[in-house]
Amino acid sequence: MPPACDGEVAVPSSTASAGASSTDGKCSCASSEETCTNCRRRSSSSGLPSSSSSCSLLSLESYPVQDYDKLWRVFTASVKGFTIGAGLKGGLALFAILARLRRRRSLPSARKTEMVSGSDDVILALKETLRYGLFLGTFAGTFVSVDEIVAGLGGHRRTAKWRALLAGAIAGPSMLLTGTNTQHTSLAIYILMRAAVLASRCGIKSKRFGHICKPLTWAHGDIFLMCLSSSQILSAYILKPESLPQSYKSFLYKHGAKDARILQGVRDIACGFPFTNLDDIEKYYKSTGVDVKLDPRMKVPCSIIHGNQACEAHFLSFLVQAYKRALPVYLPVYLIPALIVHRQGLLKSPFSILAKGLLGTARSSLFLSTYCASAWMWTCFLFRLFKRCNVPMVALGTFPTGLALAIEKKSRRIEISLYCMARAIESFFTCMADVGYLPRAMNLKRADVVVFSISTAIIMHCYAVERDVFRSKYRNVLDWVFGVPLPPYDTTPRKKR
Repeated sequence: MPPACDGEVAVPSSTASAGASSTDGKCSCASSEETCTNCRRRSSSSGLPSSSSSCSLLSLESYPVQDYDKLWRVFTASVKGFTIGAGLKGGLALFAILARLRRRRSLPSARKTEMVSGSDDVILALKETLRYGLFLGTFAGTFVSVDEIVAGLGGHRRTAKWRALLAGAIAGPSMLLTGTNTQHTSLAIYILMRAAVLASRCGIKSKRFGHICKPLTWAHGDIFLMCLSSSQILSAYILKPESLPQSYKSFLYKHGAKDARILQGVRDIACGFPFTNLDDIEKYYKSTGVDVKLDPRMKVPCSIIHGNQACEAHFLSFLVQAYKRALPVYLPVYLIPALIVHRQGLLKSPFSILAKGLLGTARSSLFLSTYCASAWMWTCFLFRLFKRCNVPMVALGTFPTGLALAIEKKSRRIEISLYCMARAIESFFTCMADVGYLPRAMNLKRADVVVFSISTAIIMHCYAVERDVFRSKYRNVLDWVFGVPLPPYDTTPRKKR
């Protein structure tokens, strides 16, 4: 911790009680006010808190500190940002390496030689971990540096309304440290969605924009947002999978549990193309022990999707299998945070904490399995109801799939819907660009950096000015990295010259 600031400003409470009169409640200094500016804020442990404490982090005009304290704040924010970035990316990379090693063991020796070696995986993971650590460390350090410089030049109170907005925008291009040729469109859009949510919460509180933002307070808006996202994502999964990010597309292929040949058959009939792979689909089903004869004149692709099974039977069997696939996804999501965040509580009440983790795992797994199974159920229902399959029918059939989000806990719904909406927006604009509906001016090489910078400017502005629009867990993380900001119009003791 840096040393406390020097100077005679606020006297500790024990000293103040000895030097001040207890009868009239006035200060012992020469000020004629009831409570002078010098004695307004006191500390029980030291004359002044250091710049890493909660009452002096963003104050430069009204609370001068030593240059060492300012540099210490920049240093600690950079280190903490690096720790978070490297920790998150390193943890994900570790799980990816373990999953790849497990998959490598199950492959024949001929296929193993085609895969990247384990040492190459480790080296790549270390590089990615370092890049993301530098990214978040530079972002935090740049934000704090700009905040300190602007506050020092323009004053804490005079720059309070826009200082964090500027600092967040300047810190945004630090995303380039992850790789100048690496696009992060999904991340940028997700952060933009988070910024939009925070801005809307600020708008609801505003007297000027409160009536405009009133519809955003709808209790089930998260489920409606999920339905919109599902319509785009699942339609793209069937009709245009190349519009989705590779990692997310792999996730959908795994949990959608349909072979690429089946999706190609559905795509052909939905787009009105002649069938090109009915024989391949029949061979695929035959390899699974099912003998299927497909009619090239079919109008409804139910036999392509689930062979000889009835639609209802397919939904139930798919739901059971999907639940088994979903359990390994959510088990670490719940249990690892329980071991890290609630490690002290585990010693006192291990059964209750582990029970909550297992219950959350079961609930989220049910959501994901129901989401995937209902996607095929709703599309089959509409295909049979209207006796046709086309692109609008696929988009309409995947819309009610988002209703499965109601199974999830309320606090997790908005997170999941925003994540999916970010993927849906990226896929939508990719489709629009492919068909030529997107102007060239919008097709920027690094539009992700521009979007990310705008988003971080909004988020950091809300963090500095409207802190209560953040949920406590996110606010605590930001406070740990950047420090608790002073209220915009707070006054602090001035240092005596």
